[in-house]
Amino acid sequence: MRKTILITGSSRGIGRATALSLNDTNLNVVVNYKEQKEKAEEVVTILRTRGLNAIAIQADISKFEQVENMFKQIKDTFGGVDILVNNAGIASVAFCQDVSIEMWHEIFAVNVDGMFYCTKLALENMISKKSGVIVNLASIWGQTGGSMESHYSATKGAIMSYTKALASELGPSNIRVNAVAPGGIFTDMIAGLPKPALDAYASEVPLLRIGEPNEIANTIKFLISDDASYITGQIIAVNGGHYMG
Repeated sequence: MRKTILITGSSRGIGRATALSLNDTNLNVVVNYKEQKEKAEEVVTILRTRGLNAIAIQADISKFEQVENMFKQIKDTFGGVDILVNNAGIASVAFCQDVSIEMWHEIFAVNVDGMFYCTKLALENMISKKSGVIVNLASIWGQTGGSMESHYSATKGAIMSYTKALASELGPSNIRVNAVAPGGIFTDMIAGLPKPALDAYASEVPLLRIGEPNEIANTIKFLISDDASYITGQIIAVNGGHYMG
């Protein structure tokens, strides 16, 4: 029986790399995007050439009504979500006193509320089947706190706590919940930073480099597989050794 995986924010970055890492023809893949329809359709085309069922669905995950509509489309097409990767997120840099009320609410709306909305709606199918996998995207800054990213760090800390709480609650229903906490990864979030800043960051990492999206994607791919069948409630750090907690 085919399983259905939803990857939020999968038209670019880590979400895109995760979708493109999939090669199991028993999967239905839902590529969620907010704005970049053309890039999302490109991912779908690649997956279909491999024999996977794939569709792209537009939804701003910070809006519950749009998430509801996305899950209705998934249910009508595939029957429900069996694997959920809560990847979509935003980041910004600001001194804590310069974080506006609007900035604070926006980053929580996407990073935390969006994760909650998708999880809440995915669980209906998972609990009824007593089977499911959820992977949430945290961050090294949720583990250590990031200077000038207090608002972003707060969202990622919330994601890690939510992951552990869900794993405890959903374990008896045979639903595994884990999180991946990337360090600096070369995605759109950091691509615009000046090269000296990127070089300075890399010099602090024991492996002396910034990570690539596929290195996070491969970790997610492992966590959703049966090879990780006894792993739940864990925060998997993929950061080149930058934080060894």
